[in-house]
Formats: sequence, C-alpha cells, structure tokens
Amino acid sequence: MFLHVRLRDLREDFDKNQEDIAAILTISGQQYQLYESGKRKMPLHLFAILARDYTVTLDDLAGLIDTPRKLEYYLPWSTAGSNTAPSQGGL
Repeated sequence: MFLHVRLRDLREDFDKNQEDIAAILTISGQQYQLYESGKRKMPLHLFAILARDYTVTLDDLAGLIDTPRKLEYYLPWSTAGSNTAPSQGGL
C-alpha cells in the first residue's frame, strides 16, 4: 500500500477534511494535498504528529499491520515541562 493512499483512508475514517489535517500539522492545505496525492513525500515527524492525533501506532499509519492497534495513552511530553519520557514501568 502506498503511504499517500493510507493518509487519505485514515483521514476519511476519522471524518476529517484535508484542511483539518493541515491545521493539525501546522502546514498549508495545499502542502498536505501534495502529500496525500503522492506528489510529495511527507516527512517522518509529520507522520508522528498524525499517529498521535489519530491515536494509532506508526506501523498502523504506514499500513504495515492488518489489525490496527489504538494507543491506550497519550503523554504530551513536549508540553509537560520536561524533556524526558516517563519510565517504562507501567507500559
């Protein structure tokens, strides 16, 4: 599966339009349209933002697995005032 097709499929699954996703990624709607059409390759850091927003894993976002796995937690480390990730104790 091509990544740009997966981008469109997930966006539609979550009932969002291209402008919604562009706002989440803080890029223009035109730039996102280029990613989703396959005319430009989307940088990995933008995939990470989308995975967090959709609460899916990167392997699901990339279409590498057949059964989607929802993330059970979301920890906004960048806004928590700490640059360190939590311990792996409960994960």
